[in-house]
Amino acid sequence: MSPSIPDLGTTLQERIDALHAWPAGEVLPEAAGEVVAELLSRLEAGSLRSAVREDDGSWAAVPWVKRGILVAFRSGRITPVAAPGGGAVDSGAPSAFLDKHNLPVRRFAAGEGVRVVPGGSAVRRGAYLGRGVVCMPPMYVNVGAWVGAGSMIDSHALVGSCAQIGERVHLSAAAQIGGVLEPVGAAPVVIEDDVLVGGNAGVYEGTVVRRGAVLAAGVILTRGTPVFDLVREEVYRAGPSRPLEIPEDAVVVPGGRAVNREWARAQGLSLYAPVIVKYRDAGTDVATAMEDWLR
Repeated sequence: MSPSIPDLGTTLQERIDALHAWPAGEVLPEAAGEVVAELLSRLEAGSLRSAVREDDGSWAAVPWVKRGILVAFRSGRITPVAAPGGGAVDSGAPSAFLDKHNLPVRRFAAGEGVRVVPGGSAVRRGAYLGRGVVCMPPMYVNVGAWVGAGSMIDSHALVGSCAQIGERVHLSAAAQIGGVLEPVGAAPVVIEDDVLVGGNAGVYEGTVVRRGAVLAAGVILTRGTPVFDLVREEVYRAGPSRPLEIPEDAVVVPGGRAVNREWARAQGLSLYAPVIVKYRDAGTDVATAMEDWLR
């Protein structure tokens, strides 16, 4: 026997958990559409988030919200969709774009204060963009993501599912911020307020970049990437239950470290290693500081 959906008077979390537990292979009840719509609307309004900052400063996923997004994918029908900025499509005709009917590209009203410049950008349903966010074409923001007020998402940049981007963040051209839906307990990538992410930089696998940090062009951060701090003479790594974290105001540039095995030394080999070369202060000219080190 299939589990029953709680009455509409119960919490959104209870309804989502019941739908997520629905037996695999069985069609979800019609009530799933209403539950998914409420979840996505609350995510878009910013009254609900897929990850939260705890009192101790750590970040944690909100598993039931991520389960709700998975329910959205499960309950959605594949249907033809228009390209961003395009008109209506004939549901019976072949289409260049096919997606879940309940996760369409968002449309914004002028009063929301978000600027989406024409040219192929897309923000998926269920993503939050604060006032003053600017989207330069082409860029993409996936479901469950949060982008704080005053941030810039530059050309060819990606904000992955459930990623958390703070206020006044600049994601430079081709920056990639990874997303995560499963496992539902996995915390997403977090970029806190006032961070600059340089061009072609990539932040993945739950990495947390703390307030005011600067990632130079080409910096790549993953769970398996050790980060070497020349200022404090420390090495930062992810642990079994903690993400890789970049400290506040750190200026990170691409670097390398020698491979010490005999044959590797003979070949002059080195491995990629991001390096913290300084910390920002009130007088820091970030661009000049990075250029001096990179030269």
